[in-house]
Amino acid sequence: MELSWFKKGTIYQIYPRSFNDSNGDGIGDLRGIIEKLDYLQSLHVDILWLSPIFSSPNDDNGYDISDYCAIMPEFGTMKDFDELLKKTHERGMRLILDLVANHCSDEHIWFKEAKKSKDNPYRDYFHWRKPSSNGGPPNNWKSFFGGSAWEYDETSGEYYLHLFTKKQPDLNWENPKVREEMYDAMRFWLDKGVDGFRMDVIPLISKREGYPDAPGFGFRKVIEEVYANGPRVHEYLKEMTEKVVSQYDAFSLAEGVGINHENAGLYIDNDRKELNMLYHFDILECTIVNGKFEEVSPFDLVNMKGIFKKWRDAVHKKGWIANAMGNHDFARMVSRFGEDKEHWAASAKMLFIMQATQNGTLNIYQGDEIGMTNIELESIDEVRDIQSLNFYNENLKTKRYSKELALKMINNEGRDNARTPIQWNDEINGGFTTIKKEPWIKVNPNYNTINVKKQDDDPVSILNFYRNLLKTRKQHDVFVYGDFEELEFNNPEIYAYKKKFKEEEIIVILNFKNVTLDFKIPYNLSDVEPLLNNYEVLEMNNNVMNLKPYQGVIFKI
Repeated sequence: MELSWFKKGTIYQIYPRSFNDSNGDGIGDLRGIIEKLDYLQSLHVDILWLSPIFSSPNDDNGYDISDYCAIMPEFGTMKDFDELLKKTHERGMRLILDLVANHCSDEHIWFKEAKKSKDNPYRDYFHWRKPSSNGGPPNNWKSFFGGSAWEYDETSGEYYLHLFTKKQPDLNWENPKVREEMYDAMRFWLDKGVDGFRMDVIPLISKREGYPDAPGFGFRKVIEEVYANGPRVHEYLKEMTEKVVSQYDAFSLAEGVGINHENAGLYIDNDRKELNMLYHFDILECTIVNGKFEEVSPFDLVNMKGIFKKWRDAVHKKGWIANAMGNHDFARMVSRFGEDKEHWAASAKMLFIMQATQNGTLNIYQGDEIGMTNIELESIDEVRDIQSLNFYNENLKTKRYSKELALKMINNEGRDNARTPIQWNDEINGGFTTIKKEPWIKVNPNYNTINVKKQDDDPVSILNFYRNLLKTRKQHDVFVYGDFEELEFNNPEIYAYKKKFKEEEIIVILNFKNVTLDFKIPYNLSDVEPLLNNYEVLEMNNNVMNLKPYQGVIFKI
C-alpha cells in the first residue's frame, strides 16, 4: 500500500461563517482563520478543509455558488485568501477547498443566461424538461430538502432540475463545456497552490437517461439507486483526475453520498485512478432510519462495529477512506454518540480514541476538539438551516407533528447544531465576534463552561487530550494502517480490538456505557502502562479491567 501524505494526515474541517469573526460583523471570515492558524497548528492537524468560500447568495450557506473563482465578500478578498494559503503552508499544513460541482447558484451567469431562451448557448448547461402529461413536474423526484426536485420556469414553459433547493440548479455534466468550465475552476485554485478538493455530492453528477420515476422505497435507497452512481459518473471522474488532479501534488476527497461499501471500490480503488478517497455516511447516519428528522433509532454499538468492519474489508489494500463522525451536516458528535451531560468530557475523549484508531484519514470537525454540544433553539425564528426550515414549513402544511415536536426534532438532528460559532472564551458571544448583538447564528449558551481558553491550559481537558492523541498518532503508523482483530465483537457495551502493522501492535478498549463495567481481556497487560487513557487511573485485577463510565484506553504491546 502506498503511504501517501494525505493518508496519514488529519483533516480539520473549518466552517468559515462560524469559525472566527475578525471584523465584528457577526460572520466568520478568512482573516479570522488566519488569526487562529497557530491554534490549528497546536492541534497537530495536517490539512485544513474550508467549506465553500466562493461568491454565493447564501441560500444554502455557500453551497450555492455564483462564481467559482471569486471570494464571497463577507469572507474577505482574494488577497486575504492568498495570505491564508501562504501562512498555512508556512506552518507545515495543507489546505483544500470545497468543490461544489453537481450544482451552482441560480444567480450564476450560466443560469441567468440559460433562462433567457431555449436556444441560449448556456441552456444545455442545465437539465430542462417539458411538463408531464398532466402539466406537473417531469417525474416524481424529490429534493434532498423537501418538495419536488423540479422548478417551473414560466418564460420557457419548462422545468429545471434541482436536487437541493430551487436556487441550486443541477449542472448538466453530459455537456463537455460544463466539465471544462469546472476543470478550469479547479486549475485556477490549484495553480495558486491549493492542495486538493473535498468534492460535495460528487456521486450525483451523472443523471440516469430518461429521468425515470423513483420507485416507492425509502429516500436513502432512492439516493443510491436513482440519484447517485449514474451511468457516466466514473467516466467523468477519470477524466477529471487525468486532466486536472493528477497534474498537481493534490488529492481528491469525495463526499460519498449514495456510495455503499459494495460499490466504493469503483470510486477509490487505486488502479482505477478516479478518487483518492471518500468518506461514507454509514456512521454519520447510523441512527437515522429514513430521513433525518422523523425516524431515529437508538444508538447500537454492535451495528457501529459492523459498519467499521464492512468498510475496512471493502477497501482493504485497494482503496482509502476518511473517517468522519461529524461535519457541518450533522448534529454534534458527543451529543449523538456519547453523553453531553454528566460524562461529557469522558465520552468526548473516548469517542475520539475510537475515531483516531480506525483505519483511514482522520477527519475532525471544528469544535469537536473542545467537546462542543448540540444547542437547544427556543423558537423556529432562531433556526438558520434551510433543510430544517423546509421540514418545519412542510409540517405546518401537513400538520403531522405539533410545532413543539417539530422543533424538538430539529434540535435533535438539525444542521444548526454543528454550525453554532466556535466558543473561544467566556466573553460575550463566546469570543467569536466583538459585536454586542447576536451574530449570524445563535451562540450556544454553554460557552461559559465549554470554550478553548478554559481548556487550553488544563492538562486533562478534551482539547489537550486531542492534542496529545494526534501527536501520538503521528508517531505510530499502526493507528492508521493496522490490521484489525476484534475482541468480543458482539459485546453491546464495549468496543475492543487489537491492531498490528509491521512490528507495532496496539490494543484499544472502549466503554460505551455511562456505568462502570468489568471486561476480561485475553492478554496479560498487568505490567503494561497505557499509552493513552482518558482517566487518570486504570483499575485492573489480573486480566479483568474495571472500566469507568466511557473510559477509553490504548495499550502499546
